[in-house]
Amino acid sequence: MRKQERKKTQSYKNKVVQTCLLAGKILIENGSELNRVSDTIKRIAMNAGLDDLNAYVTITGLMISANDEAGAQIKEVEQRNFDLRRIAAVNKLSRRFAEHKLTIFQFYRLLLKVEHIGLYYPFWLLMVAAAVLSGAITVVFNNDLPDFFITSLVGMFGWLIFHELSLRVQASFISEFVSAMAIGAMAIYAVRLGLGQSTDNIIIGAVMPLVPGVPITNAVRDLISGNLISGPARGVEALICACALGFGVSLALIWLG
Repeated sequence: MRKQERKKTQSYKNKVVQTCLLAGKILIENGSELNRVSDTIKRIAMNAGLDDLNAYVTITGLMISANDEAGAQIKEVEQRNFDLRRIAAVNKLSRRFAEHKLTIFQFYRLLLKVEHIGLYYPFWLLMVAAAVLSGAITVVFNNDLPDFFITSLVGMFGWLIFHELSLRVQASFISEFVSAMAIGAMAIYAVRLGLGQSTDNIIIGAVMPLVPGVPITNAVRDLISGNLISGPARGVEALICACALGFGVSLALIWLG
């Protein structure tokens, strides 16, 4: 009986650790700051009755240990996107678990479903959003109303190129570089064909959907929270993406300008 109870307790602790790992992985992959990840993991463990859980969280992986008997378990983070719906879903499930409306096993199964949530908005609507953002930036910041339509088109096609390349290429900066180069080329030819007036304004508006604003914000938040590893790492990642955009546009201007 004691062996069975010990095995049952060990199995429960392992499931808690697995749930914490999966919840943390989903949060990191979808753009959450690491302070929120650590807090969520600790709350899940506390509500599950594991007060001695230890977690080491970085943007590339998590290491969690419940105690010496359970050992440490590791989960690698291979991709990083931005989907606030998944972050909100994990937080909602965590609150339901804290209210004892879910068991740890139900919690884990629901997290598996959250990990595979598809696009909330249809693809055509995402393209329209990229187009509207690009055109609006040109009008608001450059007061260039005549270039609104062409900037919207260039921004939409630039985002489409970025999206398709992101599905096929692991290195994100390559997607930014190629997309920025395509945006620069389209802007130059649009002005030459008389479809636009200012190459610079078209490029500035069209690259805005690709600017890594959220990574820069999360990098600053991690630094403020005292995460001196993840903060600079996210900052460097955002800087590389920003440089890729600049190099892509510059190359287009040098070749075609």
